[in-house]
Amino acid sequence: MTGAAQAAAIRRRIRIPMRFADGYSTIATVVSFTGLTDAQQHLALEFGRPAAAGLPLVRLHSECLTGDVFGSQRCDCGPQLREAVERISRHGGYVLYLRQEGRGIGLYDKLDAYALQDRGLDTYDANLALGHRADERDYTSAAQMLHALGANHIRLLSNNPDKGAQLARLGITIAGQVPTALHLTGTNAAYLATKARRGGHDLLSRGLERVAEPHWLAGPADLGFKGR
Repeated sequence: MTGAAQAAAIRRRIRIPMRFADGYSTIATVVSFTGLTDAQQHLALEFGRPAAAGLPLVRLHSECLTGDVFGSQRCDCGPQLREAVERISRHGGYVLYLRQEGRGIGLYDKLDAYALQDRGLDTYDANLALGHRADERDYTSAAQMLHALGANHIRLLSNNPDKGAQLARLGITIAGQVPTALHLTGTNAAYLATKARRGGHDLLSRGLERVAEPHWLAGPADLGFKGR
């Protein structure tokens, strides 16, 4: 993952109206690509006028079906996506919606990881127990998408230092990293504290560690996971 990524190309651009559950609405131009190195169907959502923004604001958002679609409060993914769409619509830029469920391990394994978290493992150790790396995400395709869009100099909307570091190694200039808000609830506090402590995420809250006690969700202790 060093040097410039191989070239990808824009496949199609389609404008769609968007409306969120809280009533916020905006217009996105959805961009698909050819030549992505991982052959996944990642999308770029263009908001506002990125070219006029000078430095477009960009969010690399890893797909989270449970949070983005079903409103799960085990994570902060849905609120982060909602926040990013509004902030980028005002500034001009892109949300890259990346097919990287469960930090790259896939939907079913993410649910298996949830079962292990219900037994006391944190989000990183659960991935390791399943035979995965703690975070398997590779942002080469994201860099290819940005190059194809002509967004080689950006401001990155993220709390995760690894995203900016990978993009920089792939030829994207990060002019600034802008933190997202802290979307803290009673059910995701331990998850957020683990991201800050073990993943280096910039999550500033004096109360975060204090409230992040182990969270045991209602339900049977053994969800039937047999390990591997």
